[in-house]
Amino acid sequence: MTKILFSPGKYIQGPGEIKNLGKYADTLGKKALILISAGGYKRSGQDVLEGFKEVGCTPEFETFHGECSYNEIKRISQIVKEKGFDLVIGIGGGKIFDTAKAVAYYEKTPVIICPTIASTDAPCSALSVIYTDEGVFEEYLFLPGNPNIVLLDTEIISKSPVRLTVAGIGDALATYYEARACVKSEATTCANGKATSAAFALAKLCLDTLLEEGVKAKVALEAGALTPAVEKIVEANTLLSGIGFESCGLAGAHAIHNGLTVLEECHSMYHGEKVAFGTIVQLVLENVPLDELEEIIEFCIQVGLPVTLEQLGIQEITEEKIYKVAQAAASENDTLHNMPFDVTVESTYNAILAANAYGHQFLGN
Repeated sequence: MTKILFSPGKYIQGPGEIKNLGKYADTLGKKALILISAGGYKRSGQDVLEGFKEVGCTPEFETFHGECSYNEIKRISQIVKEKGFDLVIGIGGGKIFDTAKAVAYYEKTPVIICPTIASTDAPCSALSVIYTDEGVFEEYLFLPGNPNIVLLDTEIISKSPVRLTVAGIGDALATYYEARACVKSEATTCANGKATSAAFALAKLCLDTLLEEGVKAKVALEAGALTPAVEKIVEANTLLSGIGFESCGLAGAHAIHNGLTVLEECHSMYHGEKVAFGTIVQLVLENVPLDELEEIIEFCIQVGLPVTLEQLGIQEITEEKIYKVAQAAASENDTLHNMPFDVTVESTYNAILAANAYGHQFLGN
């Protein structure tokens, strides 16, 4: 069976790199639409513009409206058409990246992704996660190619809220376990092939880096320090997890995340926070040895990731709510069925309840 590995055309990470964006943009286009939030423009807009002063590429900013929905993608696509942009740049977080990637796909332009946070593995992928305008997961939009350039300014990332980088750790935490499940089941990956040994090795390196550097990085970030541990976690959250998930596949953890999006109480939680709990649910479904389950739950507690349904915002837990999550997670087209055994709505429902109970036990409440 064909094996495929996807990766971005170029990956750039380091302090102060946002000022070099214009130089890299100039290699891909002459008129760039930069999709950014209003707050992101206030924080980084002038540094971005400074980097375009001595190049031939002209930038123009467009404010992102908040959701990676088809309506938002169509709105930005229309602007690209009307104004003749030949390059799309996304600066900010995961929903901005995914919108920029989708617009570039539909308008057939190159795309540069510039994360200002390290909260997901979205930047490197040939994938956009589409939500409704209300923030409910709708579908995955698989793209024919990865971003041309991914550029991370770690000085900016180190100044972002610590919770966002921790959420990125939660997203990346699932990478190895979902990869392992997909390799066992020989599932077709997001790259539309089977997993390569190289991608699986990166997925394992991702997990090892998180467990070794995650707590150190969190403490450093809380002190406002950009350390080698922080640099390693940024790379794990973004590059290692990005290549690992895409070229090995998604399984239980992300399906549980998608299920949780049907509950309005969870909408205030970040993607990676829901994925972290989904990882625990997946491990319960797999009935892994206690020491493996214990290691992951205790790691989540140490770095501040949710291990209970209450921590995800579900204060009133009912059979109806959890069954609704299980039904969505186990829907026919979701990645829960990449697990190397049959998964049902009932087994998913029970795994969610058990994961919640284990979380409470380790928290001591």
